[in-house]
Amino acid sequence: MNGLVLTYVLYLVLSIALTIWVGRTLSRNGKIFLVDVFHGNEELARTVNHLLVVGFYLVNFGFVATYLRSSDYIAEAQDVFETLSAKVGTVLVVLGVLHLGNVFVLSRMRRRSLHRAQDLPPVGPDGYTKIA
Repeated sequence: MNGLVLTYVLYLVLSIALTIWVGRTLSRNGKIFLVDVFHGNEELARTVNHLLVVGFYLVNFGFVATYLRSSDYIAEAQDVFETLSAKVGTVLVVLGVLHLGNVFVLSRMRRRSLHRAQDLPPVGPDGYTKIA
């Protein structure tokens, strides 16, 4: 097996494993946050969580597949590790940016829903006051 093929195999294995691990971690820990965002509606939180995870996997696996090709010349083991570190590092940065983007959007949704809940009066009006 030549160095380029070895780099491709290692890149795919590491990138896919990291993506699955991050996706599962976000899904498991994000459910509590989503339940809060959706005011205790666990079914809606579970559904949105699943859709977010599917989108996360599609975007990341698409990026991993697109970023697979390398024009680096790989002759030695050092070249394998240098190319691999650049590629896997880029995948990790993309995973982090996507995670921060999700957290930003969800926190804005939560803040907006909390703000709406505070705008409602504590009780409904039961009369009016005449102005003299």
